Amino acid sequence: MPPLAAPPFAATAHAGRAKGDVKAKIAAEGARTVPPREHGGNCDIKDLSRGSKIYFPVYVKGAGLSMGDLHFSQGDGEITFCGAIEMGGFMDLHVDVIKGGMTKYGIKENAMFMPGLRDPQYSEWLAFSGVSVDSNGTQHYLDSWLAYQNACNHAIDYLMKFGYTDIQAYMILGTAPVEGRLSGVVDIPNSCSTIYIPRAIFDFDIRPTAEGPRKADRGQCAVTS
Repeated sequence: MPPLAAPPFAATAHAGRAKGDVKAKIAAEGARTVPPREHGGNCDIKDLSRGSKIYFPVYVKGAGLSMGDLHFSQGDGEITFCGAIEMGGFMDLHVDVIKGGMTKYGIKENAMFMPGLRDPQYSEWLAFSGVSVDSNGTQHYLDSWLAYQNACNHAIDYLMKFGYTDIQAYMILGTAPVEGRLSGVVDIPNSCSTIYIPRAIFDFDIRPTAEGPRKADRGQCAVTS
């Protein structure tokens, strides 16, 4: 399947203070903010939470700011697309402008942020690794996305041994505060990515032992029809 992208949807466009022809042009041609973009967009980053500071480059005079799509919890990368736990809420914001900040700090594109003190605190993890080799055995040169995909698949296969369905395990990685890491790019041609699962989110021990995994009925948190 070739790469796909949805065109701008004029009916839901946020054009700030723009009016008339300028507003219509933005609605028809403007870059969508569903994916993360150089001016922000859908920044679904699990550590961008309460108490954080975020620095957005500003490209247009009079640019506005909008916020939304609050998540109660999600894993690194939100690998299930809509798998985060959505929530209602409000935001208390303070906004400052650093005039000429992009030039002063050499920022050409994309946001920076400082995490707050409310990120999930875990100390014990079980980490799964993946390398940039696909399921057919084909080597891909430093493909960290593929490596992360493989790490996630390894974690799903592992959790299924304890009684989770494939969908349940997949949803755990999308909603729990797992951590994804780029763990190696120096040993070419393989990149290595890892996914860290906090042990404390389970009410049983997920560590491997000599006796093997204890499989149990984990109920049904996801049902397909």
